[in-house]
Amino acid sequence: MEFTLVAVLGVVAIVAVAAFSERLGLAAPLSLVLVGIALSFIPGVPHPEIEPEWILAGVLPPLLYSAAVSMPVTDFRRDFQSISGLAVTLVVLSTLGAGALFHWLLPEIGWPAAFALGAVISPTDAVAATSVGKKLGLPHRLLTVLEGEGLVNDASALVLLRTAVAAFAGSFSLWATIGEFLYAVVVAVAVGMVVGLLNVRVRALINDAVLNTAISFVVPFIAYLPAEELHASGVLSVVVAGLVTGHQSPRYLRASDRIAESTNWHTAAFLLESGMFLLMGLSVKTLVDQVRDEGLSVTRALTIGLLAALLVMVLRMLWVVPMVARMRRDVAKAEQSKERVEAIQLRFDDPDEDPHFTERLRGLSEKKVERFRKRVTVRAADIDFMVNEHFGGRGGVILGWAGMRGAITVAAAQTLPEDTPDRAQLILIAFVVAATTLLLQGLTLPAVIRKVGVPKDDPQKTHDEGRRLLNEMAHAAGDILDDPSLTNRAGEPYAASVVTLVRSDARVDIHRGPDESTPAEVDPGGRDQFLELRLRVLKAQGERLLEARSSGVYSSVTLGWAQHVLDVDSARFEQLADSGD
Repeated sequence: MEFTLVAVLGVVAIVAVAAFSERLGLAAPLSLVLVGIALSFIPGVPHPEIEPEWILAGVLPPLLYSAAVSMPVTDFRRDFQSISGLAVTLVVLSTLGAGALFHWLLPEIGWPAAFALGAVISPTDAVAATSVGKKLGLPHRLLTVLEGEGLVNDASALVLLRTAVAAFAGSFSLWATIGEFLYAVVVAVAVGMVVGLLNVRVRALINDAVLNTAISFVVPFIAYLPAEELHASGVLSVVVAGLVTGHQSPRYLRASDRIAESTNWHTAAFLLESGMFLLMGLSVKTLVDQVRDEGLSVTRALTIGLLAALLVMVLRMLWVVPMVARMRRDVAKAEQSKERVEAIQLRFDDPDEDPHFTERLRGLSEKKVERFRKRVTVRAADIDFMVNEHFGGRGGVILGWAGMRGAITVAAAQTLPEDTPDRAQLILIAFVVAATTLLLQGLTLPAVIRKVGVPKDDPQKTHDEGRRLLNEMAHAAGDILDDPSLTNRAGEPYAASVVTLVRSDARVDIHRGPDESTPAEVDPGGRDQFLELRLRVLKAQGERLLEARSSGVYSSVTLGWAQHVLDVDSARFEQLADSGD
């Protein structure tokens, strides 16, 4: 009964604080941590103790999966170098730097414990940063880098933590560590890809949104557990499974299934994220008491935690400088190669431009020519992305200041072995680092964003892209409706009135949603024909949208908007078709 009461009060508190934070313009995670800290010192307030493994193995996988499903694979690929630099290289450097600091200030704990604590405080938590950034209109590419870093850096940190803990027994070898890290990555990626592909293929066979969503809730654990059993990175496997699922679901899953899954997952992720931040705040009094009970100094832990927080913040700012410089060089290289790629595209479009090139193409099969054309199109789109979406030094300042740590840091610290020297003090140090970066950087990030003034995404460009994409989808509908051999499932031509009505309804307008009255305008005898043809047109438009996505010509924002418009329309007609069966 007590657990049930605490859970109910926790959900009520989460919703109330989140709603209040929205009105104040604060990120909900920051408010929840502050409320949790305040509640932890009030007598009589329960301090629920949750095993850290429940957080790392029970809460982290679904959170990462939920975020990965929403991450466009094309954006992740284009910024993989920046994301991997922050999520892997910077995590390693932060672990080494913080480990050296801890060993210098706490020589009695030894090198393994020092590096273990360094690994604990090395990963960032992008939840607070992205929630602030979205409200203030940060450019989409900057948000993608932050979210991508948050997806991968937990895996890097946990692998390093596992290595440091293993060194407690004296079993440390540099080459063995590198080999174990590569093994953990390769196996995790393989497991995640298999689980992601099986996920969409199996769920495509289930024609029920409730059952489909229910299966999706166990997918993170299906990806996590085998990878962990194989001594690989379970969290990285979950991320890969989520990326594959998000990329493949429009091809295999029904629109109604995707909408239901998205809504339920957003709710679950909100409660899990918010619950972790609230528990993080509630744990502070318990951590302080544990340090005092062991006769250790709380003041010393606070001082070391503040120094470590300063170190990881400085390391991140220093790392971002060469990263932004490298992005500038990439832009210069892209501009140099742009003309060459455009020349190749011109040769495809105009055979008379380069007869020798055209002759060489004739010697290839049609499939090879099409693959070559697609690679050139994708390369041209990547170049345009690098040149036009570069966020520069001002974006680098924001990226450097958005390195907040979160509840995962506190949970990971609590997994340190019981025989770790001064364990309670180390956990409190990790909490101080997480709380300091979260509150200091999180509360000042809005001011930094306003002061730096990084340019927002161009709304007119997004609008124009949306128009072009809708025109492509309208052409796909026209290809179906203008086909003189168009027949229904019985092999008979559709009624002219049905074709006319479908043609009118398929003209999606950027300023309006689906017309709910459309099916009522068809007489009962033509209803089935209308629904059949309308769903057929929607399928063709979906295939055209997938082609547009694979070309890379449109931004993920435009593609996501178009997919949502199409999904809402498709879900409505799928429901009408099901109700008539």
